[in-house]
Amino acid sequence: MVYGDLQFFDIIIFGVIAIFIIYRLRSVLGKRTGFQKNLNQQEFVKKESKPEQVKIPQLKENEQKLEEVYKKVSSFDHKIFLDGAKKAFEIIITAFNKGDKKTLKNLVSKDVYTAFETAIDSGSNNPNSQFYSLVIESVEDAKVEGGTISIAVNFISEQIVSDNEESVLKNKDTWVFEKPESSSGPEWKLVST
Repeated sequence: MVYGDLQFFDIIIFGVIAIFIIYRLRSVLGKRTGFQKNLNQQEFVKKESKPEQVKIPQLKENEQKLEEVYKKVSSFDHKIFLDGAKKAFEIIITAFNKGDKKTLKNLVSKDVYTAFETAIDSGSNNPNSQFYSLVIESVEDAKVEGGTISIAVNFISEQIVSDNEESVLKNKDTWVFEKPESSSGPEWKLVST
């Protein structure tokens, strides 16, 4: 009989341990009855009610028009855009001068590509010219409309013709770049020259 009493005693010990574990879990995890307020919903309402403060960096006088883009597109960075626009200008003009239609097709809109293609086919490009200097004079216009960011940039470029430093061509161009507002990548397209 002694052996049977130990089994009964073991069951009581395991029962007490189980009750203790359940009690501790309930005190740590809590009890949800279905009538508590949804904390996730409250946080969402609080976050939504606060208007997001738009941080506009200090812009140079000739870049003030970019404020409009900063107000509507939080991920916009004017320094990255202007550096990219300058590089795009060099790549597009170099590709045009060399008659590289494949490079042009990826960087410009269909209308601009057609104009460049016509000029290349008629021999208006000069394969012997190369960049001497390039400066962004100013941002002429910047807007966000219909889900598209559109920025017009004034460039002043100087190109050397046939490696002759005495024959420098100075040009002033206004180019318009666009990209979808929802896009976070750097895929701006030249849509007007």
